Amino acid sequence: MFVISPSGSASPSPSPPRPPAGQFPPRRRPLPPELVERARPVSSASARLLALPAPLVPLFPDGALRRGTTTLVTGGPGGGATTLALALLAAASAGAGWCGAVGLADPGVVAMVELGIDLRRVVFVPNPKAGWADAAAELLDGVDVVLVRPPGRARPTAARHLVARARERQVALVVLVDRAGEWPEGPDAALSVTAAEWHGIGRGHGHLRGRRAEVQVTGRRSAGRVVTRTLWLPSGTGALATAEVDGGPPARDGRPVPCPEPA
Repeated sequence: MFVISPSGSASPSPSPPRPPAGQFPPRRRPLPPELVERARPVSSASARLLALPAPLVPLFPDGALRRGTTTLVTGGPGGGATTLALALLAAASAGAGWCGAVGLADPGVVAMVELGIDLRRVVFVPNPKAGWADAAAELLDGVDVVLVRPPGRARPTAARHLVARARERQVALVVLVDRAGEWPEGPDAALSVTAAEWHGIGRGHGHLRGRRAEVQVTGRRSAGRVVTRTLWLPSGTGALATAEVDGGPPARDGRPVPCPEPA
């Protein structure tokens, strides 16, 4: 071990005094288990995975969000793509992880809480404008998941840099765009909202209860398979839920809400 002197030169540190003959040095106290766990490097297979809400588990090959990968979420305005992208942060933030969100001007605080996101563990950069890529790159140095919404079609150099940085830092990168062509780099997983419909409104009466959406998953990590799942984005509780064949979205008491036929 070396000690840096005020002049900047390095010199060996003095050796600790030896105990008198017949005596042994005191044993060191073991570190607290929680400190040992935090100091352990991210190396095991389980440590490379970040939890997901239960309805999203079947959409991913590992049943979780893998560190160092890029997930692309696409869908037009009002179709549920933003809800789906934000839901990818929910379990990570609730599990003591840190998240970042870049380019979401008005994500809706109440809606985010109902999705299960711990707002105390999310760093928001709502209006980075032309600096969106730099803001995302900075967050990749210190959080577990970064959600970024580019203001338009991303430049290939910026997209390539963010994907490489996420892989190097072992951070999960989530990219939200309206159309797949707006992100030039191939993602590990691509989630697209292909159809969506609000439920709860009858003929001139009723309240919105939930948005039923069809989500399709492709990408490199899907091994060429296409997975399709119907979800409530969101349900009547504000959280994600698997859509049942019959009945409406789960209400706040957990029971399905009967949906009148649309006009």
